[in-house]
Formats: sequence, structure tokens, C-alpha cells
Amino acid sequence: MAIRLPVWWTFGGLLGGLLAGSLLAGSSLESAVLAVSAPVGSLWLRALQMTIIPLVAALLVMGIAQMAQAARAGRTARIMLGWVFGVLVFSGLVSAILMPGLLAIFPIPQAASAMLDLQGGQAQEVPEIGAFLTSLIAPNLVAAAAETAMLPLTIFFALFAVAVSRLPAGQRETLLNFFRALGNAMLTIIGWVLWIAPVGVFALALGVAVRAGGDGAFATLIHYILTVSAMGAVVLVAAYLLAVVAGRIGPVRFIAAMLPAQAVAVSTQSSLASLPAMLDSARRLKLREETAEFVLPLAVAIFRATSPAMNMAVAIYVATLAGIELTPFVLIAGIGVALIISVGSVSLPGSISFVVSIGPIALAMGVPVEPLALLVAVEMLPDIMRTLANVTMNVAVTSATDRATRD
Repeated sequence: MAIRLPVWWTFGGLLGGLLAGSLLAGSSLESAVLAVSAPVGSLWLRALQMTIIPLVAALLVMGIAQMAQAARAGRTARIMLGWVFGVLVFSGLVSAILMPGLLAIFPIPQAASAMLDLQGGQAQEVPEIGAFLTSLIAPNLVAAAAETAMLPLTIFFALFAVAVSRLPAGQRETLLNFFRALGNAMLTIIGWVLWIAPVGVFALALGVAVRAGGDGAFATLIHYILTVSAMGAVVLVAAYLLAVVAGRIGPVRFIAAMLPAQAVAVSTQSSLASLPAMLDSARRLKLREETAEFVLPLAVAIFRATSPAMNMAVAIYVATLAGIELTPFVLIAGIGVALIISVGSVSLPGSISFVVSIGPIALAMGVPVEPLALLVAVEMLPDIMRTLANVTMNVAVTSATDRATRD
């Protein structure tokens, strides 16, 4: 999706809040201004959080049902979905393995701790192995929703979506229409919330800058953008390797063929807008038209290769900031939710998918979600890497699928 004006307003609200907080720090007006800005930021943050569970439910049911329908389309679809699943698992493992090490080599600036003070944000308790396994199934979905227990809720809605896809056509369409309407209603509400994001982000950023200082806050955001984008860069490199190894395309030839599509991806930040350029890249690579014209539109509809890697990277960044121990069970929970959630958020704008995708992952890992309210303001910068790698991986998966069906 091309960057829209409200996104830049939100970024401006972030910069304005950080600058204003830097000027107010230590002044006689500090307490009076924070007394007004803190409730404003808190209200906006709560409004952002209130749509997560119903929107995730609607998008998961629609996304998984669409994927189940695609799996029935024939051998080419099943081969393509096999590559999609493998890439998504790899994408999640990239962050689980590499992100903690990257943060150990390049530590988060100390001033970033002020972000955890956003309206009293605290880490949730992470259960031990026995409690973790039993928590996968919620006996009471209403109670799980009230406690924002995203892991059992995600598992339930994934199973529910598979069950819906197996219903008779009439019943299936009735339920899908309901969830489609629910998703559209939630997207309308979250759109309203994001339209006032400049005010909410300004209020939150002002408090962070007062506590951390403007220089520390800016350094933290730059550090965050670079480290999270690095995980997307790994997926980008993997796309080239997949095309060379599984698609049997020469590296120079693939690089040259992808340049026009990548230029569109960077300029529009939209996989959908890049679809014609991706089809042109497939023709340059001499992939069969019947494969490219089936796989690429389907990939745009259900597949975002960078989602598990970069969404997990955000959650791990905040977890490291909060001092949460990243045990194997915490990382497994994050990867599991990231894989499922990625199916339901592929067609959303970056700012909306940021909230919908990363919020459930953070909650499943016991990570505070409050810092996400500030990080969404700079999402359009990592989103460039997301779109670039997604578009490249879509063509790479198409080449691998085309080679497999030829063989």
C-alpha cells in the first residue's frame, strides 16, 4: 500500500512529541503537561487494543478458509502451499535464532527503558512448561478473551476456520459472510483510531522523551528500525537462494529480472500494486504463464514471507527491553501465533497489520504491548523491507513451484 497522509501525520506526531518532551524535561511545566498528555495517550492506546481480538478472529477465519479452498485447486496449488508453509516456518525461526544474538551484539540503548513506562506497561507472567501446555486449550473462550490469552484464542479460531471450510456450501458462506462483515466493521473502527493516531502518538512520545530525553528516544527508534529490518533482509537473501537452488535460475538472471518489480515494491510499499511487475518478472524468467498467473495472485492474497520474521523481531525486541527470558517455550509460542496470524493479515495496510499481527504475538509471549503504540509510528520504514522481501519471495516461490511441476 502506498504511504498515505495519516501515516506521515503519525510520524510527525512522534517527532513532535519527542521534541516537545525534550524541551519540557526538567521544566516547571513538566508535571502539568504530563497530567494532560498521559490520559490522552492512555485512551488512544486502549482504543487501539480493543479491536485486536475480534479483528484477529475475523481475519483468521477468512484467511484460513481461503487457504483451505486454494489447497483444493490442484497439484500446483498444493506444491505452492508447501513452499509457503516452509518459508513461513523458516521466517519465524530466523528471528527466534538470530534476533536475540543480534541484540546481544548491538544492545538496545539504555534510554529505551522509558518506553516500558507507557501507561504502566508491565510484562505478563510466562508459564512453566506444564502450565504452558495446558494453556494451549481454553475451556472458557470468554474468559480467555477477557484475559487477552491470545495463544489459546488463536488455536481455537484456526481450528474453527478449518471446520468452517468443511461445512456444506450454504452454511459455509453464511459464516464467512458474518466474519467478513465483522472484519470490515473492525477495520472501520481501527481506521478511525488510526486517524487520530497523531494525537495519541504525540501524547505518548512526549512522556517518553521527558523520561528518556530526546536523543535517547531517537537513538532507540533508529536502533529498532535497523535491527528489525535486518530480519527482513535475511528473508530477502533466502528468496534469492530459493530461486537459484529450487527454481534453478542463475543468480544474475534472477537479480536482473527482479529489479523492476522491486522498484515498484519500494515506491508503493504494496505487494498488490507490484503484481503486474511480478508477472513481468516471471515472463523475463521464462516461467510458464499458467503457473505465474495462478501462483502470484494467490501469493499476494495469502502469503507474506517476512511477517513471522519481522513480527517476531518486534516482539523479541520489546521482550529484551522488558528483561523477559526468551525460553524455548516463549519462542515456540511466538512462532506458532506468528505463523497463524500471518495468514489473516496479508491484505492489510502496514499500520493496521502491525497492530493486528504483533499484538497477539506479544501477548502470547508475555510481552507488554504498550511500546507498540509508539513503534507503529515508524512502521512505514521497516515496511519498505517487508514489501521488498515479500515481492522477491513471491517470485522465488513461483519459480520453485514452476520447476517442481515441470519435473
